[in-house]
Amino acid sequence: MLGLLEKLTDPEFMVAAFVAIAAFATTLTIALPMLEGDRLGARLKSVTNRREELRQKQREAFAKKNKGRPLRSTPVGFMKETVDRFNLQKLMESDDLRSKLVQAGFRGQAPLFTFLFFRLVMPFILFFAALIYLFFINSHGMESMGRILASCGAAFAGYYLPNVFVENIIQRRQDSINRAFPDALDLLLICVEAGMSIEAAFNRVSQEIGQSSVELAEELGLTTAELSYLQDRRQAYENLGKRCGTAGVKAVCTSLIQAERYGTPLAQALRVLAQENRDLRMSAAEKKAAALPAKLTVPMIVFFLPVLFVVILGPAVINYWKI
Repeated sequence: MLGLLEKLTDPEFMVAAFVAIAAFATTLTIALPMLEGDRLGARLKSVTNRREELRQKQREAFAKKNKGRPLRSTPVGFMKETVDRFNLQKLMESDDLRSKLVQAGFRGQAPLFTFLFFRLVMPFILFFAALIYLFFINSHGMESMGRILASCGAAFAGYYLPNVFVENIIQRRQDSINRAFPDALDLLLICVEAGMSIEAAFNRVSQEIGQSSVELAEELGLTTAELSYLQDRRQAYENLGKRCGTAGVKAVCTSLIQAERYGTPLAQALRVLAQENRDLRMSAAEKKAAALPAKLTVPMIVFFLPVLFVVILGPAVINYWKI
């Protein structure tokens, strides 16, 4: 035992042991990073793969809803050639036009080329159709110059006809979104208060709200996909507000952006916005109900009063003719 203690306390042994421990620690320090590999790169790669999986799932879900039709269609060949030949994209394209097409649910380059093509050809189509009708079918008593002017008016209306068509589609989509959006907010609030992430909440609401509004379900599903692969999550919320174009959706997107930026409570903001949207929907219903008597005045005069006069004056007229 004494010999072992003397051996351990020997200066030469202690120096050799210290050198061995230092060499082992140095070798371990250099070798560990090589053995562990790039953990950060592996984590980033796993996140990227997960985003791609979510993106593919959303694409498959949309393809199933649209019966195999892609979200972004490719332009038709002759339409694209015509637009490129006359350089219509440079002359007529604008950010406002793209925004309207997106709000109407038309995505990609194909709707843009189609819109520009029909804006070019519709004036000529309506002009020649009006000429054929007025000169060969029914002139309505108009002189030749009057027929030509009427055809020019039809051509002028044909230029704005594609825009009217897009505006009508936008209005129908916004009406559908406004009807279902308060219910979607309630569902979103329930999901958030239950502890779900905002991506999972959007995904769940898009699945549940599809029976009430296919348009809103599609927009929420697109937002879920954008939240999965966009670097800036605020851009996904801004895109949702631009695609829907309604005041209620824009207010919710603004609240989500503020919650993302400042860390404010999201559930409380959603609760207030859900109540406001329900009040707006109720006020809109009350407004329609209040306008109903005025709208029924003309049908009552045209359809009810003649029948009432016949019922009241019919017996008197019959008795008068009998006398």
